[in-house]
Amino acid sequence: MAGKHKGRVTEKAMEYLREVIDYGFKNATGTDMCSRFEKAFAKKFGVRFGIAQCNGTATMHSCLAAAGVKPGEEVIVPPLTAAATAVCCLHQGAIPIFADLDPRTFNIAPESIEERMTPLTRAIIPVALYGLPPDMDPIMELARKHNLTVIEDDAECFLGEYKGRLAGTIGHLASFSFQASKHLTCGDGGIVITDNEQLATGVRRFGAAGFRIGATAGKGVMPKEERGHPGALRHDFLGWNYRLSDLQAAVALEQTERMDILVGLRMKTGAMFLEAVKGCSWLIPQYTPPGYVNSYWTFVCRFEAKEAGCSWEDFRKTFYALGGDFFYAAWQLTYNEPLFQNRKFLGGFFPIDSEIYKGNKQSYKPGLCPVAESIQPKLMQFRTNYYNLPEAEKQADVLAKTIRAINDKKVK
Repeated sequence: MAGKHKGRVTEKAMEYLREVIDYGFKNATGTDMCSRFEKAFAKKFGVRFGIAQCNGTATMHSCLAAAGVKPGEEVIVPPLTAAATAVCCLHQGAIPIFADLDPRTFNIAPESIEERMTPLTRAIIPVALYGLPPDMDPIMELARKHNLTVIEDDAECFLGEYKGRLAGTIGHLASFSFQASKHLTCGDGGIVITDNEQLATGVRRFGAAGFRIGATAGKGVMPKEERGHPGALRHDFLGWNYRLSDLQAAVALEQTERMDILVGLRMKTGAMFLEAVKGCSWLIPQYTPPGYVNSYWTFVCRFEAKEAGCSWEDFRKTFYALGGDFFYAAWQLTYNEPLFQNRKFLGGFFPIDSEIYKGNKQSYKPGLCPVAESIQPKLMQFRTNYYNLPEAEKQADVLAKTIRAINDKKVK
């Protein structure tokens, strides 16, 4: 049985889970597992506050609420990432404004952010795409200049670095995800980290049904003596119930304790794949600039079919025939999804087409983000979530063999 727990769920995690289960589920008291996890995660990143929630979409929604983003205001996001980055804005009644990408890193481009800013802009959500932090210094400079809140979406980036700083410690808030594909997982879940007590309080209260509670871990419920009084006032404002369970926190805590190991495995796998594509002119990896550390949630390349002399499907068939694992294409650009193309918002119009929005009516026609539109169909996302390096090495070797096989066909 122990072998089944090797890798993502270890015996130590099982001990933490048993601790929660043996204690039982009580309303007023518990094992304090969630606050233990929050403290451990915040300490790992050297910040004051960690607030755990049920998933990484909830965390970003809570960040927007804590930042005071109002319905009808604008939030700048990239179009190439999971749709949740833009959808959380809609949950808050805000308008996602899509900025274009850097063609080499595939991350949001600061110059495009500046171009898309208006008097209604209130926040920016830069995504550390595939494990690579975006260019944060100019983004933070824009935020300082225009009094904006920066919410780092680091769902795909644990222990990535930007110029000597950990991703998640640069913006005003940072959101991480523990969905099953991520570096760390407890099945699902998320956490917000910040050094700002006011923002931390807002995130915690918003995700706990608006209860009058504090920012600090362990303050997830009102004191028993206070809430037991007939005159107790419980709710400061409208909030959602986004709390994380102690069972999930037990697994997340153990994985936080092993974060270096779990992330390190992906980074080693990324390095193997990087070596495999070295010198290939038509399979171009995501560029990691000097001073950055890519944590390789996945290994991504831009496939140039014309130069390769074969189609996407031909490459896939060759890779699979040689023993390659399934690999993914990139997400469709968020604004190309039916949700946006068919205006499937709240009530079919809110917030983007409602009277509450005083900005320019958003159109999602081709050309909105030309760099992103050019890159997205070419991307190949190769798995890095291997928990033994020989298997990762085998897959890197398959990739190298695939490149050689396609190049040999070109020569013939």
